Amino acid sequence: MASMALRLYVEPMDAVVVDVDGDGRVRLENEEWTLPTLQERRAILYAAKNAIEELTELIDVLQDKN
Repeated sequence: MASMALRLYVEPMDAVVVDVDGDGRVRLENEEWTLPTLQERRAILYAAKNAIEELTELIDVLQDKN
């Protein structure tokens, strides 16, 4: 997997993930690449799952309006 550019706000870390690579390293906004700790990985996964749920809900609402 190549690097994946994104913007995901992770509230417990008060940080924005802007890139992820195939080795599991993340780059936070205005920071260098790093391998997240277990706690950071859990916070990122939790934020990503919540974002997916919110985006799915948004898609459902917008598709139902057509």
